[in-house]
Amino acid sequence: MKKKIIILSCLRPIMAVMLNLLLAYVVYFLARMAFYAENYQLYGQIGWRHFVELLRGGLTFDTSAILYTNALWVLLVLFPLHKKERPGYHRFCRWLFVVVNVLSLALNLCDAVYYRFSMRRTTTTIFQEFENENNLGGIFLTEALSHWYFFVLAALAGWVLWKLYVEPGYDLVREKGNTEVQRRPRPSLVYYSVMTLSLLAFVPFCVAGMRGGWTRDIRPITISNANNYCDRPVEAALVLNTPFSLIRTIGKNNFEIITYFSDPKELESVYNPIHTPQPDSTFVKKNVVVIIIESFGREYIGAYNRDQAGYQGYTPFTDSLIERGGALTYKYSYCNGRKSIDGMPSILSSIPMFVEPFFLSPYSVNTVSGLADCLNGKGYETAFFHGAERGSMGFMAFARATKFQQYYGREDYVADGQTGGDDDFDGWWGISDEPFMQYYCKKMSAMKEPFMTALFTLSSHHPFRVPGPYKEVFKEEDPNMPIYPVIRYADMALQHFFASARRQPWFQNTIFAITSDHTNMFRLPEYATDLGGFCSPVIFYDPSGQMGSGMQDAIAQQTDIMPTILEHLNYDQPYLSFGIDLLSTPADSTWAVNYLDGIYQYVKYGHVLQFDGHETRAVYSLDDRLMKHNLMGRVPQQAAMERELKAIIQQYMERMTEDRLTPCAE
Repeated sequence: MKKKIIILSCLRPIMAVMLNLLLAYVVYFLARMAFYAENYQLYGQIGWRHFVELLRGGLTFDTSAILYTNALWVLLVLFPLHKKERPGYHRFCRWLFVVVNVLSLALNLCDAVYYRFSMRRTTTTIFQEFENENNLGGIFLTEALSHWYFFVLAALAGWVLWKLYVEPGYDLVREKGNTEVQRRPRPSLVYYSVMTLSLLAFVPFCVAGMRGGWTRDIRPITISNANNYCDRPVEAALVLNTPFSLIRTIGKNNFEIITYFSDPKELESVYNPIHTPQPDSTFVKKNVVVIIIESFGREYIGAYNRDQAGYQGYTPFTDSLIERGGALTYKYSYCNGRKSIDGMPSILSSIPMFVEPFFLSPYSVNTVSGLADCLNGKGYETAFFHGAERGSMGFMAFARATKFQQYYGREDYVADGQTGGDDDFDGWWGISDEPFMQYYCKKMSAMKEPFMTALFTLSSHHPFRVPGPYKEVFKEEDPNMPIYPVIRYADMALQHFFASARRQPWFQNTIFAITSDHTNMFRLPEYATDLGGFCSPVIFYDPSGQMGSGMQDAIAQQTDIMPTILEHLNYDQPYLSFGIDLLSTPADSTWAVNYLDGIYQYVKYGHVLQFDGHETRAVYSLDDRLMKHNLMGRVPQQAAMERELKAIIQQYMERMTEDRLTPCAE
């Protein structure tokens, strides 16, 4: 009997490990439900049966994250060393367990808030993306105050974990007279045998759980495996958890080459990103101005939404430019990524975002060209403008890599004696749009023609604060859509910029391209879909009228801006572009591509095809705005779309990994 009690006592640690890990599963479940509730607009249409399937899939990723983050704790508890069986040692283990799992919960809760801006679970690239920002503390504090309930949830979870923690380090309670005592296990053969066997038994379970399966032919699960449980790419974030996404992307290169076409000639016949213009064309030396407006999604622009009953939008000037000002735009226009760092290469170098942002990948040191580089060779003066500090968002590094000759940021604005200086600082990101755009106009007037410039605005960035002088002009109308007032402000700043530009001698000889870096908050349900989250404007405005005007029933994307401008200028040198010339391409041949949580979305022939890199997951009609009816297998163009998309992906991955992003690398 005594020996049996000793054995049971030694089994107590493994039982404690199992019960405490069960508590960790409860914490991850709460985190997933909080994520779901915070982003309910994206997931509210999920049926209960499918929701349960997503939760079941989430268990696989939760198991991996729980075992990764609690591996040290498990080792400390099960390590067969009798001297560790002391109250102080196990008090440390208790603290370690609680702190690790509360931090895991905190990461998930932070991502529940950040997700609506990135549309993906946070990976390790976030540390590169914001490494040069010095205002994150204020932004975090603002979000913390507005999401105080998550702090309450985290604190409550920590308290519950502490109270329900199962102590693994003591013998069973025994009676000695009328007194209850607890004794440490004795340093016996039974103790060391049971503890050693427990640890050895747990190791294969731990390895299998981390990998995501038991059979040896299973590769360790990655972020993309979440799509195995999803009907829509956006659901992948509901299956995943943030600790897993961070762990799985530490030091990882996710640019995997899949050889769909073994014959290079066949690959190039299907798709070739090298553009070779006619050499006998006469180059036209027009100025080029590219304006990238932060978060300026199509949903906010009334001209794109006239079929929405009673919806006027929040951009009266942009509407007038599209509808009455002679601008050329497209009914189906998209961004190629969901972050600012995605938009820069797409717009100015015609390189879309696949898997990870190009300039945060191991291939950021590749030789890359772009509009500035191409036009430098034609005698242009080139400059990039951004009202934030010079290191912000990595834009200065991008500008240098793509051969912009000059860069103007907040420091340059403040140093200019003819500006309002730091009085125009918005308190968050940089110089407010209106004064900085006037500075932008003035600087261009001092440049030698022809010139090429790019402006990236910042006022319509989170936390969506209207500059002081306009707070009473652009008041918040919908507390659930704080972006509306800053969109109206950004549109007004654009109007004032054009009013100043029209008075400049260079205005009539200039091509303007207006787009956004990405989309942001949404209210209309069609913009909450997998494709709707990429609906950005692509607008060309040529005061001379040579580019045409009106809303075209065609597809456009950010990567089309560079080739469209270069072809319109009769640029006569080869260049690389993952886009097309919209002016010469028939409407039924226009296309767009983007990437969302492991799924490539290819838009062409009136449909959008969703492809996971190996097989098609869904096909929807563009007329099916809510993406409710999967037409996979019933669309005649599906095979052609698959083939074209495979060629685009293979060209991208091969050229990225082989440093062949310029024609001279051929």
